Amino acid sequence: MLSAMEDMALEVILQHPEYHALLDDVEHYQDKDYLPEMGETNPFLHMGMHIAIKEQLSIDQPAGIRVRFERLLKKTGNEHTAMHQAMECLGEMIWQAQRNQTPYDVMVYFECLDRQGI
Repeated sequence: MLSAMEDMALEVILQHPEYHALLDDVEHYQDKDYLPEMGETNPFLHMGMHIAIKEQLSIDQPAGIRVRFERLLKKTGNEHTAMHQAMECLGEMIWQAQRNQTPYDVMVYFECLDRQGI
């Protein structure tokens, strides 16, 4: 029997068959640099962000994330598509905090989600 977190991770893995071969040989890929400017996506970061947002939604933390995601889901009609849009917003918040050397600003996250969900 899997834990709740393992179930969540398995669900994300099953949604991403393009990463299955990579997961069969993690040692080969775990130290690879994935360069966005070269059009590459870090599969570990990608799946990790899926899991992070699923966890946020499960506890509605930050408070208000669930209602914003529901609007996004209603607009897109597809949970996976809505999740990817939410990931863009989470990534934007993280990027801004790193660039500005400031703490994470949930309003950056929420404003992006609100724009996406309109």
